[in-house]
Amino acid sequence: MPRTPLKAYRDTRESWERSRTIEIPERIPARPASPGCYRIAFLIYRGNPRCGGQGVYTRHLTRELVALGHSVEVFSGPPWPEVDEGVGFTPVPGLDLYRDPDPFRIPHPREFKSRADVEEFGIMLGAGFGEPLAFSKRIKTILNERRGDFDLIHDNQCLGTGILELQQEGWPMLETLHHPITVDREIALDHDTNAYRRFTTKRWFGFLGMQVRVAQQLPAILTVSSNSAVDINAQMGVPLERMTVVPVGVDPTVFKPYPGATPVKGRIMVTSSSDVPMKGLVPLLEAVAKLRTEREIELVVIGKPKVNGRVAKALERLNLSDIVTTITGVSDEELARLYGEAEVAVVPSLYEGFSLPAIEAMSCGVAVVATTGGALPEVVGKDGETGLLVTPDDPEALAGAIRRLFDDDALRKRLGDAGRKRVEARFTWQVTAKGTAACYDAIMKGESLPTSVAFD
Repeated sequence: MPRTPLKAYRDTRESWERSRTIEIPERIPARPASPGCYRIAFLIYRGNPRCGGQGVYTRHLTRELVALGHSVEVFSGPPWPEVDEGVGFTPVPGLDLYRDPDPFRIPHPREFKSRADVEEFGIMLGAGFGEPLAFSKRIKTILNERRGDFDLIHDNQCLGTGILELQQEGWPMLETLHHPITVDREIALDHDTNAYRRFTTKRWFGFLGMQVRVAQQLPAILTVSSNSAVDINAQMGVPLERMTVVPVGVDPTVFKPYPGATPVKGRIMVTSSSDVPMKGLVPLLEAVAKLRTEREIELVVIGKPKVNGRVAKALERLNLSDIVTTITGVSDEELARLYGEAEVAVVPSLYEGFSLPAIEAMSCGVAVVATTGGALPEVVGKDGETGLLVTPDDPEALAGAIRRLFDDDALRKRLGDAGRKRVEARFTWQVTAKGTAACYDAIMKGESLPTSVAFD
């Protein structure tokens, strides 16, 4: 229902009042670099440590880079990231137009401090997403005032115009591109129900044209899977020889089987950072609806579905609210213990450039059902050896694989053990940091990027 003028006025006034109370955190100086190591400016345009994989990537990668002796200072827009001891942090204030509890808000006139602010707000008014462009312009100004403090910039998927301009001005640059966001757009469009929603989806993803142009011109791109490299090449036109593959990691000393975490019979667990079609939660709910007709089960969802969103509507349509629990705001150890209380973990995504939830579950020794969407077969491993793989967007296939694991204790144990071993051998943050540091070394020496990491 549209807001009345009075309600809109009240919402705007409340938003302005909240803006007065939002504190910008203090800058944290970075630990100096060890001899032979580099001073890195690490960029992330929104640093949310709990929602989405990029905040997780930033925290753990930067920690391990510092452990290798590099000096790393994170520059981030709101929501602010978490950083560990030794990692520097400089906040890059923005309008934060999509924050809770007032997304798509109208900023107070006093909040506009630069042309980037005005452009970001104008893009939002046109139903677009202006954060990458605005952040890139803000960070260009900040870094050019500190040119002597850093050896290299590492940008985490902002790909704004200002990032390209920094590279063209002579800054050594490494770009992390987790997967082509063109896939997100196509999946969203495929699930839009009418012409108006397709129109607004296209407007929202309007920043993609900029990101494609920037990616095509940057000389060094790190991506997280061989599948992502192939898709970035095909959909964004980035030459394969400019890319290297360094997989994402997990901390196996935190994500591990805990003695006190006993699996609950019939419990399924899924982690989803966003309520979008690409994450495949609706097909999973349909699979759960089929399974509950034959046995007692429950589903734990780590994430917060949107009010009146696709997932919330599916829960109501399928009458599943009594057996589905949603949990947010848990620590890594709490998340690991929750995995240990599940008989089966599911990654139902239609596409993944990598998948942190998959390796987190595997590291906890939980049997995993995943789809064949994107890089998931690379991550989870061979079907039947380290996990079970099914076709994406197929509730019947999901239900069948989950049923198979529920009914076979030995198979669950074998897959859980094999998954844990696979993670320990391949997917740790130490491996990620060493691969990333090798990219820094090649860039600073004017050499080609290292050979891509190979998966089974």
